Order: sequence, then structure tokens, then C-alpha cells
Amino acid sequence: MNQSYQVKLDTFEGPLDLLLHLINQYEIDIYDIPVAQITEQYMDYIHTMQWLELNIASEYLVMASTLLALKSQMLLPKQEIEESDEEYMEDPREELMQRLIEYRKYKGAAKKLQAKETEANQIFTRPPVFLDHPETRPPVVKGDTSIYDMIHALGNMFDRKKWNEPLETRVTTSEIPIEQRMTEVLDKVKYSNSGILFDELFEYPSRSHIVMTFMAILELMKNNNVTCKQENHFDQLYVFYVRDINRGNE
Repeated sequence: MNQSYQVKLDTFEGPLDLLLHLINQYEIDIYDIPVAQITEQYMDYIHTMQWLELNIASEYLVMASTLLALKSQMLLPKQEIEESDEEYMEDPREELMQRLIEYRKYKGAAKKLQAKETEANQIFTRPPVFLDHPETRPPVVKGDTSIYDMIHALGNMFDRKKWNEPLETRVTTSEIPIEQRMTEVLDKVKYSNSGILFDELFEYPSRSHIVMTFMAILELMKNNNVTCKQENHFDQLYVFYVRDINRGNE
């Protein structure tokens, strides 16, 4: 019996991280969160992740339920309060807002500690490396594109290509070896000076091809073989080959 291929990723940091990503991406005031908008965007990500059969944690679904409940609560007509009534009407978004503010504070602290660690690791030196064929163009450095940027780009690609109903609906582990797809993607990206448009790596409207291509790109990024970049929020992603001086002229 064929079983669907469940993809597991370690790059998801939790639903608060996704919400904070959306707040930054859409330049939303964290103290006045438009619940309807943030819920719609959050659900778009969840649907794309489920379509990819990503093995996402249940906490993402719990947050989805929380957002939907908040959205319904915010849509209810507000009761008029008499001037003599001093009862404080708590904003239903208050708890979520405080959780996001706290998470943002600790996330910022973690980034500062990581930056200090990176700086400390750079105090060691090594002898110069001499190359027979020096690189003729500047190396592409690793970008800061997140997993959520990748999922957003994939969702946009579905809309642009109108791939709402792919020809295949199930992925099996034997159809496309991920190592093979990684080699194919790397070969295509390696010889492009200006990078490859993210959409161009997905040639066929089949679930197996899309999922394995997506996973191949993530693995190549993890191995620092490629990097994804976009000029501004909502711009299309481009995939670049990372030329490491240690690899010479690959």
C-alpha cells in the first residue's frame, strides 16, 4: 500500500515566529494587530504547508484556531457601555500581543548572542589560499531568506502558474530521490551569473516534482550550496549558486 510522503523540517521555530514574520513583512503595528488580515495570511501559509505535506507541529493548528476565534470575536458588534459603567473592556487581542512582544524580545536577544558568537569565531586566521584560476566575479554570500519566505514564494508560484490542482496528488519516496533532484537544481543554478528565478525550478505541475524540488532547494541552502534572495518584500525570489573560495572553480 502506498503511503504519502511526509516531509519533516527542523527550520520551523513555532507559530509565534510565523506571526512575527507576517507582522514584519506586512509592516503591521504589533500594538494594533488587524486580526482579519493576519489570520488570512497565516491560513495561506498553513494551507501551503499542508499541501506540501510538511509535518508541521500541532501548535501551528492551535494558533490557527486561536486566530479564527479572535477574528470571530472581533467581528461581533460592540456593546455600548454607559458612561457610569467603569468596567474595563479588555481587548481580545491583548494576550496574543503580549506573547508576541515577549517572543520578539527574546528572539532579538538570541540574535545578539549569535552575532557575538560569530564575531568571536572570526578571530582565528589561516594561511592564504592560492588559486590557479581566481574567481572572476564576487562570491555570492548566504542570504537571510527564511523558510516562510520560501513558502510564500511557493504559494505565489501556484497562483501565477494556476497550479491549484496538480496532475499528481500523492508523493511516494521512490518517485524522485532527493539527492538526484539536488544535483539537477545545483547544475541548473551553478552556471547562471544572474541567478535562477525560483519559479523556473518547478517545471512540472506534479506534487512529487514540486515537493522534491522544494526540499532539494532547502537542503542545498542548508549545505550553503545555494542561497535565495529578494530585493524587497513580496518580490520574486532568485536562487544563486554560492561560490566558496575553498571549492575553487567548480
